Amino acid sequence: MPIRFTALPLTLLIATASFAQKAPIQITADLSDAPRKIYHAEVDIPVTPGIVSLTTPEWIPGNHRPTGPVSDITGVVFTANGKTLQWRRDDHDMYQFHVTIPEGVTTLHAHLDCIVTSRVSQKLAVLEWEKLLLYPANTAVKDIPIQASVKVPKGWGIGTALTPTDGYDPQHPSGGTTHYAATTVEQLEDSPVITGQFFHEFALAPEVTPKHYIDVVSDQPQDSNLRPKLLSELNNLVRESGAAYSSRHYHVYHFLLTLSDVAGGEGLEHGQSSDNGVGEKGFSDDAHQLAEADLLAHEFTHSWNGKYRRPYNLYQDDFAKMQQGSLLWVYEGLTQYMGNVLAARSGLKSQAEYRDLLAMSAANLEYKPGRQWRPTEDTAVAASILRGGNPAWSNWRRGQDYYQEGELFWLDADTLIRKQTGNKKSLTDFFRIFLAKGGNTGPLIVPYNRDELVTDLNQVLPYDWARFIHERIDTINPHADFEGIERGGYRLVFTEKPNSSERTMVAAGGRRTSGINVWYSLGLRLNNEGTITDVRWGGPADRANLAPGQKILAVNSNVFSADALKAAIDEAKGKSEPIQLILQADTFVSTANLDYHNGERYPELQRVSGSPAYLDDITAPLTKPETSPK
Repeated sequence: MPIRFTALPLTLLIATASFAQKAPIQITADLSDAPRKIYHAEVDIPVTPGIVSLTTPEWIPGNHRPTGPVSDITGVVFTANGKTLQWRRDDHDMYQFHVTIPEGVTTLHAHLDCIVTSRVSQKLAVLEWEKLLLYPANTAVKDIPIQASVKVPKGWGIGTALTPTDGYDPQHPSGGTTHYAATTVEQLEDSPVITGQFFHEFALAPEVTPKHYIDVVSDQPQDSNLRPKLLSELNNLVRESGAAYSSRHYHVYHFLLTLSDVAGGEGLEHGQSSDNGVGEKGFSDDAHQLAEADLLAHEFTHSWNGKYRRPYNLYQDDFAKMQQGSLLWVYEGLTQYMGNVLAARSGLKSQAEYRDLLAMSAANLEYKPGRQWRPTEDTAVAASILRGGNPAWSNWRRGQDYYQEGELFWLDADTLIRKQTGNKKSLTDFFRIFLAKGGNTGPLIVPYNRDELVTDLNQVLPYDWARFIHERIDTINPHADFEGIERGGYRLVFTEKPNSSERTMVAAGGRRTSGINVWYSLGLRLNNEGTITDVRWGGPADRANLAPGQKILAVNSNVFSADALKAAIDEAKGKSEPIQLILQADTFVSTANLDYHNGERYPELQRVSGSPAYLDDITAPLTKPETSPK
C-alpha cells in the first residue's frame, strides 16, 4: 500500500523557520577537472568583522572514524571585496582555518581544490561533500544553511537526492551547472553526487510514495543500462522495505550506483540516498550479482537504521566531534541482518543463496580465535582503530565483526520471538515500534540508547532482553552465536566441496572469494600467487610456524598452484605423512611440514528435519513479488 505522510513535527517546522531567517552559504562544486583527479569549489560565506574560524569535516557519518580528506584539500585562497586575506591553520585542530575579516565585509569568498585519487575515472566522478565543504567551526551543522550548485563536464548526467531548482532533466542530461535548493550543512554532507558521461536514471516502484530512483554511471556505455530483471528486483526491494519497516524517513530516495573497475568499491549510507560502487560487471548477470546482492538493500536499510534511528553516542552535532561506536552492533549489525534478508525477499538473491552466504559468514566468525579475548562490543567501541587494518593475523586481532556478529545476534532475537509466539510475531513487530517511531517523516535523526532497545523489544515479547544482550555482546564468547540458525531449522556443517553459491562467486570472480581458501583445513588464506595473507591462530599452519607474508613455492615437491595445494590436502586425508611446503620469506627459503589429515572443509547450512523452518519464513517475501523478465 502507498505510504501516507504525516504532518511534519513541530521541531522540524521551527528549524525550517529559523533556517529561512539566515543567509545560506553558497557553494559551487566544480567537477569539470574530475578526469584529471582534482575538484574545485567556490564558496561564499556570510561573515561579520573580526576573526572567523572555518572548518572542513573530520568525522564523516557512516565511516565510523575520522576520514575527512583535509590533507588533500589544497589551493586555499580567501578574498573579500576583491582583496586576498591571509589565513592561518589552527595549531591543534588541523581542519580549522582562521581568517581576520576587515570592517565593512559581509561575505568571505573562498576558493579551494581537492586532490581526488579514488571514486573517479575518465568517464565518471563521485562527490562526497567533505572534499569541498567549508563552514563556520564550533557550530551545530544542522543550524548552518547552505545552498549548492554542481558543475560537471558537458553531456554528463548527475544523480543526487538534492532538489534541483533550474529544471534539470535526468532523462536528457546536458552537463554544465545545476543549482539546488537550500539545505543545511548536515544534510548537504548527507547528499552525495554521482556524475558521468554514461548515465541513466530509472524510476522504481512508481506507485510507492515518496518516489524512488536508481541513478547509474559507468565507464562503458552499455553497463549503465541496467537489466530489466535487476530493475524488477529493485522494485521489489522498495516495496519490501515498506512492508518490513512500516515507515519512510525521506522526501525522495536515490540509489546511486557506480559501475567501474577504476572508481568502484564503495558502500556508504545516507538518509535520502546511498553511494554504491562496484566493479564494471558487478550487476551484469546473476552470477556477478551474487557477491553484491545485499549491497543496495544494506545501504537502503540504513535510511531507517543508522540515519533516522542513530545511537545517541554515535550522533554528534558537529563533524569535529568523535563518534562513539558502542552500539554499532545495532547500527551495522541489524542492518547487516536485514540487508541480507531484504535481498532474499526481493529476489536479489535466492533463499538458498542467502543460506549459503550465511553459512560462510557464520563459519568465519566461529573460526576467528580473537573472540577468545575480545568481546563483540569492543569491536564496536574500537571501530575507529579497527577499520582498514592489515590482514596479517587479523583473525587474532578481530576487525569490524560487529557487522556479522550483529547479524547472528538479530537472527537469534528474531527466531526467539517467532518460537515464543508460535511464529505470530517477529522482528517486523519490533521495527514497527523502533524504526517507525514518529511515523513517516523527512530526513530526521532520532537518537536511541540500549535501554530503549530493551523497552521496545519487551513490547513485542516480554523477556530478559537486557541479559540476552549482555551475554551475547558484552561478554567474551569463544564460539559464534549459532542459536538463531539452529532455532531457524538449520545447522552449520562442513563438506569437502564449496557450497553452490561459493562456487558461483569463484567462477564469476566475486569480491568475497578472491584468493585461495583453505581456512577451515590448513588455517591459511593466500592470494592466487601463493603469498600467505593470514594464518589462523592455533590452526595447523600456525602450529607449523607459518606466517603472513611468506610465499609458498612448492607443495609436496610440486610447484605451487591452488590445485597442487588442494590435491595435497586430499592426499593427506586419513594418512600420517605431513604436507610438505617450501616457503620464501624476504630473501630466505625454508621448509615446513603441516600435520593435517582431515581433507578439505567448506561451510554450508544443512536442514534439520522436523524442526520449524523459521529461516525460510524470515526470507520469504512480505509483498507479492514482481515477475522478473528473463
